[in-house]
Amino acid sequence: MSEPFPSAAPPIVAIERLTRQFDSKIAINDLSLTIPRGGVFGLIGGNGAGKTTLLKHILGMLKAQSGSVRVFGLDPVANPVGVLGRIGYLAEDRNLPNWMRVRELMSYTQAFFPAWDEAYAEELREAFDLDPKARVKNLSRGQRARAGLLIALAYRPELLVLDEPSSGLDPVVRRDILGAIIRTIGEEGRTVLFSSHLLDEVERVADRVAIIHEGKIMLTASMDEIKETHRRVTLRFETSVTQPPKLVGELAREGSGSEWTYVCNGESEQLRYAAQALGATVVSDAALTLDEIFVTRVSL
Repeated sequence: MSEPFPSAAPPIVAIERLTRQFDSKIAINDLSLTIPRGGVFGLIGGNGAGKTTLLKHILGMLKAQSGSVRVFGLDPVANPVGVLGRIGYLAEDRNLPNWMRVRELMSYTQAFFPAWDEAYAEELREAFDLDPKARVKNLSRGQRARAGLLIALAYRPELLVLDEPSSGLDPVVRRDILGAIIRTIGEEGRTVLFSSHLLDEVERVADRVAIIHEGKIMLTASMDEIKETHRRVTLRFETSVTQPPKLVGELAREGSGSEWTYVCNGESEQLRYAAQALGATVVSDAALTLDEIFVTRVSL
């Protein structure tokens, strides 16, 4: 994917040395992260990695115990008016008022956002096939997700924050939600922060990715860079070895005898030269999926 944002543009989110502890558990551990303007930024990590806690700091729901959080250059806790009106948010639990009808939900949300676009909201309602007279309590999980995304998008926020938006949804609804995200970015150049444990989805839509594990950022880069610099290479040595030599950028290895497979952080040509220097022949060289990269990184 090409970079959809100018590198010199001020970041939309800037976090410096953020730490958050709940009782004896450290949820966020001296974390720094910059999210540039434009495109889809994927935040990936397992359950308990710190994803939701990090998002709550960005949304001003939690105050930093140490370090700083800036969104649009502002502190979201100290200046919620200047920040929250510019953010759209879809939570994993999609907690919507059950007693309202869809039309009432739209009107209710509109009252809080002066930039609400009625025509766009109606366009989204039709695209998501939501009956305006249906009560929220009677909506299916997929319909609730669509309704939540509608009210998060209709005022055209500068930043759209999605916390596990596809959790528990069937593939058709997941496709619809991802399609809406892609259209929003492609047509308007806005920014999406997309937190998910469904790595195939993140790989499909994200321009940049950060891996969070045990409250720390393990890796952050563009999707292209991550895919280009994580390879699986199988080497054949001239003789059998019980402990093969370390390969430059090595993250993991397995094998036996004269043939060993390495997972490495490095570009293909660089790894080929390094293998030659060890007296080995490259038998195979392949890119890793984001899922494989994630598993390797958090297992180190």
